Amino acid sequence: MAKLKSRIAVEPFAHFDLPTHHLSISTLSLSQSTLYVGTRNGSLLLLSLNPTPTPTPNPPPIESVSLASLSRNVSLLRTVSVSGSPVESIFVLSEIGAVLVLSDGFLFITDSLLIHPVKKLGGLKGVSVIARRFRGTHSQSTDLTDNTSNSSKGQRILDKFGGVRTNGVKSKDLEQNREGNYVFALVIGKKLMLIELVLSSDLANASFVILREMQCFDGVKSMVWLDDSIIVGTINGYSLFSCVTGQSGVIFSLPDLSRPPLLKLLWRNWEVLLLVDNVGVIVDALGQPVGGSLVFRKGGPDSIGDLSSYVVVVRDGKMDLYHKKSGNCIQTLTFGVEGVGQCIVADEENRSGEFAAVATPTKVICYRKVPSEEQIKDLLRKKNFNEAISLVEELGYEGELSKEVLSLFHAQVGFLLLFDLHFKEAVDHFLQSETMQPSEVFPFIMRDPNRWSLLVPRNRYWGLHPPPVPLEDVVDDGLLAIQRAIFLRKAGVETVVDERFLSNPPTRAELLESAIKNIIRYLEVSRQKDLTLAVKEGVDTLLMYLYRALNYVDDMEKLASSENYCIVLCKASNNACMSKMLNNDLLLRTDSFMLKEADLG
Repeated sequence: MAKLKSRIAVEPFAHFDLPTHHLSISTLSLSQSTLYVGTRNGSLLLLSLNPTPTPTPNPPPIESVSLASLSRNVSLLRTVSVSGSPVESIFVLSEIGAVLVLSDGFLFITDSLLIHPVKKLGGLKGVSVIARRFRGTHSQSTDLTDNTSNSSKGQRILDKFGGVRTNGVKSKDLEQNREGNYVFALVIGKKLMLIELVLSSDLANASFVILREMQCFDGVKSMVWLDDSIIVGTINGYSLFSCVTGQSGVIFSLPDLSRPPLLKLLWRNWEVLLLVDNVGVIVDALGQPVGGSLVFRKGGPDSIGDLSSYVVVVRDGKMDLYHKKSGNCIQTLTFGVEGVGQCIVADEENRSGEFAAVATPTKVICYRKVPSEEQIKDLLRKKNFNEAISLVEELGYEGELSKEVLSLFHAQVGFLLLFDLHFKEAVDHFLQSETMQPSEVFPFIMRDPNRWSLLVPRNRYWGLHPPPVPLEDVVDDGLLAIQRAIFLRKAGVETVVDERFLSNPPTRAELLESAIKNIIRYLEVSRQKDLTLAVKEGVDTLLMYLYRALNYVDDMEKLASSENYCIVLCKASNNACMSKMLNNDLLLRTDSFMLKEADLG
């Protein structure tokens, strides 16, 4: 399994204890902020969620969040009895305010508020598995509800005798109500049946139309329908059926003694995850593998969910989040004790899902995705710079970060790295930021107040770093922090500090030289930018002094002999000004390169 990370990608926001054991969670509906829960005794519960509770200025860590506070964000609205057997599947048809339920081999339908009586759809018995059809955003999949191309021969004969379907619905009425959004595949014995629900405002008149029947396998445990492909999972492996031709083929064969098959539709890229023991294999609508595999904890998951860029898996009271692209497990949360029983996860059935719910037999906990910026800030506060950079790269690749936020991030992480004595890496990030201004490094070179103090923008970015101070102070404070960390480590206290500094502490001279060299590098690049005259003067003048601090005579001469904006005591030619510098007419401390306003005349 990939190494566990310290990222906080999701946080709990609601908790609900249920009096009924052995629950079966189905789905979330963001538009209505509701969660439907099916139980082993055949009941259907409707929970109302408050996904956006009043924010607090300084939210507490996840570990300290109390169940009592989470319980205030969820309430039980209504409970209805569907049957005397476990509720196996729930589909929320939010477009028309209906809920479809599979229980005891029958399909039941009711309104989304559970106000009206539950109706059993007649004509269907012994349904073991059901899956709703989903069509990708740019899918060219076949419209099975096209009456001219998909009606059976028998149905066309019935049309000649008044247009009555076998379930008693007239074809004219059906065409008026057909939306094409309620097509399902279901397994009855060894038969794979494709049906369309015929729904109107009066759910009491709900019925269905059989679109196609195909021979299937015995023992189907899981099923997903994406575009024209129906993928089914049995104890022997995974097979793909074409809903157009009825032909089938094997995708994967499962090894002996492996975990039961499990399929999950991944909404973001319209892909399907197939569980092979404890490995998640991602395939496209044609059953072809795409990208790498996800290696889960030993034993494999009980249930799988989809949340933005992550695959959510649950088992033994733990929830793991895996990044789909990297395969890394980026967060693990505990919501129940080990051996708690079957765990279930449900997600929103849309590509921009932000919420997920997990359940043990006795409780439900809802989680929401932490905003990307907050995830980045949390990592930076913990000084997990590499992971923060990795997260930003992921978000940038997926188009989730704006150009402005990306630029702000590079400036922020640059300042944090600078105060952490990583000067090269700091300047690398400064150079990638379009937000940062060259004058923002002036306070690291010249103490305030000075002639350029008013040019320095008071950008605090995310407010994660201290105010700028001279590089000498940065180095001294950093060395003091290293010494303190070494002492604490010897006392058995963990500290956040670079391990390289602990094993081989750098000297003050080494750090100061590195700081000056890299600030020089930044100012040299900044000279090529379109700057105001005052900023140009500051960049060139301070660059000249930094050259002098390191005795870079050649660079001093090169800058002096070229067009520059250095501010010096004399107004003569550049060569004359250079001569004065080399003769130390502008006093510069050799043990410290910091400039004073008096040095500039």
